[in-house]
Amino acid sequence: MRPKATLTTYRHRCLRRRLGLLTLPLLLLNTLAHAGVQLVVEGVDDTLKGPVTAGVALSQYATREVSEAQVQRLYERAPAQVKAALQPYGYYDASVDGRIEQIGTDWRVTLHVTQGEPVRVTSVDVTLDRTAADIPGIRRAERAIEKFKDQPLNDGSYDTARDALSYALTANGFLDARLVTRRVEVNRGEHSAAIKLAWDVGQRYRYGQVHFEGSQFRDGFLDRYVPFKSGDYFSQGQLLQLQQALNGADYFSVVNVLPNIDDAKHGVVDVNVQLAPAKRTIYTGGPFIGTDTGLGVRGGMERRWVNRRGHKWKNELVLAQRLKTLSTLYSIPMPGDNQRSFNFGANFRDADTATSKSRTLELVANESRLWHGWTRTIGLHALSGTFTVGKKSGEKDNAEGLEHGRSTLFYPEASLSRKKVDNPTFVRDGWSIDLYARSTVGTLLSDTSFSQLAADAKWIHAFTRRDRLILRGSAGYTWTDDFDSLPPQLRFFAGGDRSVRGYGFQTIGPRNSFGRVIGGRSQLVASTEVEHYFTKNWGMAAFVDAGNAFSGVDYRPRVGAGLGVRWLSPVGMIRVDLGTPINDARNHGVELHLVIGPDL
Repeated sequence: MRPKATLTTYRHRCLRRRLGLLTLPLLLLNTLAHAGVQLVVEGVDDTLKGPVTAGVALSQYATREVSEAQVQRLYERAPAQVKAALQPYGYYDASVDGRIEQIGTDWRVTLHVTQGEPVRVTSVDVTLDRTAADIPGIRRAERAIEKFKDQPLNDGSYDTARDALSYALTANGFLDARLVTRRVEVNRGEHSAAIKLAWDVGQRYRYGQVHFEGSQFRDGFLDRYVPFKSGDYFSQGQLLQLQQALNGADYFSVVNVLPNIDDAKHGVVDVNVQLAPAKRTIYTGGPFIGTDTGLGVRGGMERRWVNRRGHKWKNELVLAQRLKTLSTLYSIPMPGDNQRSFNFGANFRDADTATSKSRTLELVANESRLWHGWTRTIGLHALSGTFTVGKKSGEKDNAEGLEHGRSTLFYPEASLSRKKVDNPTFVRDGWSIDLYARSTVGTLLSDTSFSQLAADAKWIHAFTRRDRLILRGSAGYTWTDDFDSLPPQLRFFAGGDRSVRGYGFQTIGPRNSFGRVIGGRSQLVASTEVEHYFTKNWGMAAFVDAGNAFSGVDYRPRVGAGLGVRWLSPVGMIRVDLGTPINDARNHGVELHLVIGPDL
């Protein structure tokens, strides 16, 4: 018969059970306790520290649990891993000393590396058919490899340069090019290396036919965008130009340019272009705000193609506090490979700035085309309307000192424009230039005669990953014997968002005897701006602008400086600037400037 448990025995059993329950979490915590490895690499250049650290397996256990046996085993392998990581950079005689120590539950491993003397490239032998080597793009790639001579051997740079030459051969039509010799001979004893490369380039391919698939236009229309002819040598760069031209035409939602290399025969390769039409009619609109125009709304309707001949029609209405416009433009593409088109348009403009007021109707007819890399436009303008200059905000039209006028002008105009950007949304390297000249033919159909030349330029360069330098300049000159008959849009003013910030829009220029700004015959403006971005989309800017509109040779630049905020928003770049005049007794205070739109 089993004896009954005493009260004391029962209490002991309960205590043991409770202790067991308390011990279980402690055992789990002990099992899950973190024991990581801190790896320190000494004695290597800063540029090599990252690759060497990544090449050591111990670096993978910085935040992972590891046992003492694992640490010891990985530590023994570390010297060989360091040496292997240094060899691609030309260091074949490296030596490694180290120590291992436990700090609490973690481990600290220190590896001291002696890099040794690097292997240098003593000879470079590139064998390439001279016909191919004389092509500029291929020659540049060949020279990049030849520059390795007398430099430390670097496997990564060598591989990149070798592959770049292979790509240059393919991009310039040598579609069958093969790398038949690829050898790097390393002499560890002499710390030297010899590079030997040879290509069998084969024949150079030429273009066959270009086949457009999915186009909504009649046959032959899209030939105007093809920058090469059948029989020209194949060029990857020209295929990219074709892709960009078709995208820029704004007819298609999908553009794929595919050389049919697999079916190439007798050195001739056809090109297939896969297309899908974009939405035919687009409507745009919405509110906007700008310090030059004030608060307003904008609406537009664009017919991307009117018919199978690719005609375009665009209309826009702007209603703002200081600007009202209604415009229409009809474009007729013409045959040829220079993207030539005839354009006809009309523009009604009612502008009310701080210094002038005008109401004009302008009719335009011109021809535009690509010309040596530029967009060239030559056309005729008919401009008629009334205007007032020398006004001040809130004044009545009969105030003393105002100058009123009415003019009708008929004049030809020629312009050249060119733009190059690496990214249209956010330019890191790019520039734009606009030049134009206009002149009446005596007083034929015009109230006065004049001639005018003007230029605008802008350059953007990112000098670090987060910083950009922006330079901008404008210049212009007018010849006329009757300046008072020119409407405000044919006079030069300075000041505003895209001129000298710190001053209001068109508030800088020559003044009449009443001290009112009436505009000038000439203009000269320059700007320097530096932007720094804290995040991908947010940054700040510091700027200095200088310039003036003037007549004769009396040029006295006004200077404005300030700070701004930059936001790369979903609708484009938004710039908010606060500028102030510098050393100007007549003007002072802070001016707000707001601009929404692309960099170039």
